[in-house]
Amino acid sequence: MLNRFASSISALLDMRANGHSLPAGLYTREDVFEADLDVFFSRHWIYVGLECEVPEPGDAVVIDIGKISVILLRDDDNEIRVVRNVCRHRGSRLLDAGATVVSKLVCPYHQWTYELDGALSYAPHMGKDFDKSCRSLKPVHFRSIGGLIYICLADNPPEDIRNLEEVMRERLAPYDLRNTKVAHQVDVIEDGNWKLTMENNRECYHCSANHPELCVSFVDLDFGFDPESLSAEDREQAEAHFAMYAERTQSWEADGFPSATVERVRDCETNFRTQRLIIAGAGESQTEDATAASSKQLGTMTRKDLGDTHLWGHNSWNHFMGDHAVTSMVIPLSADKTLVRTKWLVHKDAVESVDYDLQKLTHVWIETTNQDSELVARSQAGVSDPAYEPGVYSTFTERALDDFATWYVDRMRAHGY
Repeated sequence: MLNRFASSISALLDMRANGHSLPAGLYTREDVFEADLDVFFSRHWIYVGLECEVPEPGDAVVIDIGKISVILLRDDDNEIRVVRNVCRHRGSRLLDAGATVVSKLVCPYHQWTYELDGALSYAPHMGKDFDKSCRSLKPVHFRSIGGLIYICLADNPPEDIRNLEEVMRERLAPYDLRNTKVAHQVDVIEDGNWKLTMENNRECYHCSANHPELCVSFVDLDFGFDPESLSAEDREQAEAHFAMYAERTQSWEADGFPSATVERVRDCETNFRTQRLIIAGAGESQTEDATAASSKQLGTMTRKDLGDTHLWGHNSWNHFMGDHAVTSMVIPLSADKTLVRTKWLVHKDAVESVDYDLQKLTHVWIETTNQDSELVARSQAGVSDPAYEPGVYSTFTERALDDFATWYVDRMRAHGY
């Protein structure tokens, strides 16, 4: 039976009209925030990091999501592991958030000691009859998809993660993300609900007015436009652009580079979209002048005309280019605060100031993320105002938002809300 909060949330879900944004309470209420953590960050697959962040045995990264903390690490057999960051004695946290290097996992409270595979190896003063074998750290379900680490905290994770694996395995292979490194990382705390952060990322209606740096390389019309809102000349240019898109996509795929749009955004558990996007201008990379930021290309990439392999999920967005990649993950902090963690990847052997310029590498997405943060804060202030009522989406430029809101409501209902 639904509890009082769930019943109240159910009423909010009932209020959502097709083609419209969500009711205010779904963005502002703390009980909805807790439900979101339960449904979307515990029972679904979420992106949390990269294999390249733990390149050697003993390398570890701690990721905190609400009250949950997990450790991504590489064990002594050079295998990736993900375990709960909870000592099996009395529950103390083993490691603090962030990156570290360990030979074993030692609880700072009572020195219970775990091997890197999670097995308990030392538990002082517990007596000779104490059975260590049943006190290993709790493992977390995970998949490495081309070097991207997805986890699910549920006992029975959604099986349709295989769709994402099948689609992205070939698309990500040329970039060889396992042999990259994080050249830079930026954490931005946005003053808005995580769903507003994701909605903002899923449309480019706002791009031309707010992202001058990004629009040098990113074509905002790629995500839709109203032909009637364009001049005859602009409409002709847009039509020519999409004709070129069809031709370029066909050519890329004929050369062995999957490029066509693949969407799993409704009637699914694991939500994602991918497409190879044309890079505007010089066409090489998402930089201030659209030329490559690094002279050392990723993986087996030899061409500079392969655009931007774009991938989003329900808590992430990613851009993979010949010279570098940008990955962003979203972690809800409260009903009105969201952490956006962005990482810039280069070839593991690339040397800063020799092979790449850090400012050129990072400038576009630092500016874009800061601009988006301001927009999300404005949106949160607006949905918190009593005057707010759900607005109608543009069928030309905001279809992806309608897909996301519909998927959100469907998944909440599927989990009893």
